[in-house]
Amino acid sequence: MTSQPNPLSGVFRGVALALTILSFAIANGNGNAQSAGPFGSLAESWSGSGTINLSDGKREPIRCRASYDVLDEQNKLQLNINCASDSYKFDLRGSATYSGGAITGNWSESTRNAAGTMSGKVEGAGFQVVAKGPIFTANLSLTTRGDKQSVTIRSQDA
Repeated sequence: MTSQPNPLSGVFRGVALALTILSFAIANGNGNAQSAGPFGSLAESWSGSGTINLSDGKREPIRCRASYDVLDEQNKLQLNINCASDSYKFDLRGSATYSGGAITGNWSESTRNAAGTMSGKVEGAGFQVVAKGPIFTANLSLTTRGDKQSVTIRSQDA
């Protein structure tokens, strides 16, 4: 019996490749973010623009909105990041917990009905997290400095 390629796998690989490099600087709307806990500097809503490099080699400007609810003495985080370009859109939601120097949690992406887990650590002024799903894996880096935020997502898939 020969194995047939999974068409769903191809779709998710295309999605992962489309997210090869997404980075944007986000300016905080009112500059009142607290920084007492590991997630404290994220509290509030952010918006901004950046660039997405698509799997076909094209680059497009992209606009993003992010909101973060910081809970439990700033050790729990609920995130929502929405981005859209001319030909691409994603809606990423997640829930993370910080404990003993580690970040763990879950994520979902509604436009492609994808979900998985995340794990990582606090690093300097930000976070380094690996997001894993059944079909692909991506590295997510988020850094906050004052009223600016930078997010980079890179697929680990070939």
